[in-house]
Amino acid sequence: MTGTYDRKWEIDLLRGMAIILMVFFHLLYDLEFLGYHESNVQTGIVYLIGRAAAILFIFVAGISLTLSFSKQLELWQTKPKFIKYVKRGSKVFLWGMVITAGSYIFLKEGIIIFGVLHFIGVAIILSYPFLKYRITSLVTAILIMITGMLLRTITIEQPWLLWIGIQPTGFRSYDYFPLIPWFGVMLMGIFTGNELYPQYKRKFALSDLSELLPIRILTYMGKRSLLIYLLHQPVLIAILYIAGFADIGQFTS
Repeated sequence: MTGTYDRKWEIDLLRGMAIILMVFFHLLYDLEFLGYHESNVQTGIVYLIGRAAAILFIFVAGISLTLSFSKQLELWQTKPKFIKYVKRGSKVFLWGMVITAGSYIFLKEGIIIFGVLHFIGVAIILSYPFLKYRITSLVTAILIMITGMLLRTITIEQPWLLWIGIQPTGFRSYDYFPLIPWFGVMLMGIFTGNELYPQYKRKFALSDLSELLPIRILTYMGKRSLLIYLLHQPVLIAILYIAGFADIGQFTS
């Protein structure tokens, strides 16, 4: 199928850019973990790079959900079934559980309990009622992000509400993306997708730059973002080990 219903290359480009930022952030994170780089990944420019990667990745995920939804509506004149999103979200969530298991084995502390893949998996399922509704998505996103600011002041002794955004005292995780406020970011993407791509059609003029080599590389990465996310940390650790920066024992002791 060509023409109006082609895959939107600019979305893959943005996702590829998010992946580059994420890999760079995790490289700096690994170097700090190993004692080679004093960047303090919790503050300053390195922290901003990590946040930018996460925001862009989740925001684009929201746009992508509206595109797949509207494309099926336009091409087949049928509304995508909820079970499709349950299956898709569950698959991503299960990959998040693989990350949890890996962090339990290899990390000394900060085990990943509800990281970005856990979040995206659940958010894909929760997004279904919003996919057609632009203003509802925007208003709900704003309310969720405001609520997120309020929840930061609340702590409890039990971890059962971590997935929402209420943390127990002393909680620490290397990858933590609770539904509040991050579902607000995805809903902003859903709002933007409906605003800029009604009926899967671009509402704006855009020159086709998809054949330029740098963009082809980034869009290629964007199309394979889940695979890259799953593999990039083991690859980074292997490279650092080969280069003499890392001892595997540092990740398991």
